[in-house]
Amino acid sequence: MDGKKIAFLIFLLILAVFPPFVLSQYWLHVMIISLFYVMMASSWNLLAGYTGQVSFAHAAFAGVGAYVSGMLVVFLGLSPWVGILAAGVGAAILGFGLGFLCIRMGGIYLSLTTLAFSEILRIIITNEDKWTRGTMGLQTPGLLAEYSKTHYYFLFLIFTVLMLILIYKLIHSEWGVTFRAVLNDEVAASSSGIHTIQVRILAFTLTSGMAGLAGGLYGHYLMLVTPDIPSLGQMFLVLAMAVIGGMG
Repeated sequence: MDGKKIAFLIFLLILAVFPPFVLSQYWLHVMIISLFYVMMASSWNLLAGYTGQVSFAHAAFAGVGAYVSGMLVVFLGLSPWVGILAAGVGAAILGFGLGFLCIRMGGIYLSLTTLAFSEILRIIITNEDKWTRGTMGLQTPGLLAEYSKTHYYFLFLIFTVLMLILIYKLIHSEWGVTFRAVLNDEVAASSSGIHTIQVRILAFTLTSGMAGLAGGLYGHYLMLVTPDIPSLGQMFLVLAMAVIGGMG
């Protein structure tokens, strides 16, 4: 790595560490929410921008992660950190199941199916008062013993940086080449020996887990999980961020 890149990375590091010491609590909250959306948009971009799968279920998987973590902590008394891990795993498992059923359809049919899944999930969550508390929301404990926006900012920053590094490493690995091959010409990729369906399911599963992890963090930060998290409104925000920011 040359000197310019090192200097740029140091500049970014200083820029990232600086906000808690100069911003008000409100703007620090905005920064934390922004980091959540960075995780969501970057993971959705990995799915849509590198494998061509336009899914409208990404926010739904964030909601799954938030509710899985919240319910494990509230009803089973588990540690929120265990809940966060379960959030990512649970969303990935559900993503694998949905991907296994839907990926073969591809194109507009995949988009419509994931759109329907998101709305069905939101309706179930809204009406299941016993476990999700419906529209009132499920109150969850925080991840940290002391509720401090400064601490949460650094926590979200760490998770965001780790997720971005993982995505970067994946994109610049053999898997990244495989993803782009499937995106650019699925027929040619298949004739080259690439199992395109398996690759798409893998990408769908992985990004679902990322969304679930982000959702779990988000729910414990807000200390309230509501049906707004897996809503289509959230999904379209994520989609707009990824598209405007530049896909691929």
